[in-house]
Amino acid sequence: MTTTPTVAPHDPTVARHDLSDTSVRYLDLLRATLTCSLWDGRDGGAWEPRTGAKRMLVRAFRSQGMEIVKRSAPGARTDGRDWPRLALTMTGDRRMRNLQECAERVIVDGVPGDFIETGVWRGGACILMRGVLAAYGVPDRTVWVADSFAGLPAPNPGRYAADTGDRHHEYAELSVSLEQVRDNFRRYGLLDDQVRFLRGWFRDTLPTAPIERLAVLRLDGDMYESTTDALTALYPKLSDGGFCIVDDYGAVPGCRAAVEDYRAAHGVTEPIIEVDWTCVYWRRSEPSRSR
Repeated sequence: MTTTPTVAPHDPTVARHDLSDTSVRYLDLLRATLTCSLWDGRDGGAWEPRTGAKRMLVRAFRSQGMEIVKRSAPGARTDGRDWPRLALTMTGDRRMRNLQECAERVIVDGVPGDFIETGVWRGGACILMRGVLAAYGVPDRTVWVADSFAGLPAPNPGRYAADTGDRHHEYAELSVSLEQVRDNFRRYGLLDDQVRFLRGWFRDTLPTAPIERLAVLRLDGDMYESTTDALTALYPKLSDGGFCIVDDYGAVPGCRAAVEDYRAAHGVTEPIIEVDWTCVYWRRSEPSRSR
């Protein structure tokens, strides 16, 4: 059954009464630098023509250590509609605000559990979650960083028909090494023992990951397979009062189908709330049959 998300305004004041002005400013600045929105998203995206003379031109420039960069359209970075050249996340400011609000809310409300993102690209969203823990002085939660660090899997349409024709695995830009993601955490001073990495395909790593409870579950795996693997392994560990965030719900039909199939099969009835043109979330309020 198709679910139509409801639209709810963000509450930028959530939990801020527990933070000093300095910590509030730190988180705002962290989010702005991770998205490059501090610079109006002007890092743009590298021009990647697929064929012909234009591609030869790009190669010639690169041989001289130069790139041709497309300027981002106004509002593209806020909405997470471009693939940035320098920013550490492509989720956009609205989705980063949503993630921050969810992380702050579970801390203030005392919802038990760690934070995880499945599909991290350059790590920006996970860096923000670690920054929230630092700002609130929380020493006993872990940020789990789950990714193949080698791009997305080729589709398996025999098992997951919704992934038929999916081409995410063809994009080299989506492959970011573990070493680079670790270095991105290090550059922000946030690489420590509260950050743990799960390297490999979700079907191999998530079922046996040593995670006891989760308070924030953020899914950014694009495909039906990646989304259903993450939900199957991790949603039963999401605490009541915890948040499930789905980045690609509106952008990738396979992702939406995986979410709707899982919710229907496991009796998940909490209303889905729209963040922007693609991202949605819900807050777990009651145990479902999968628990």
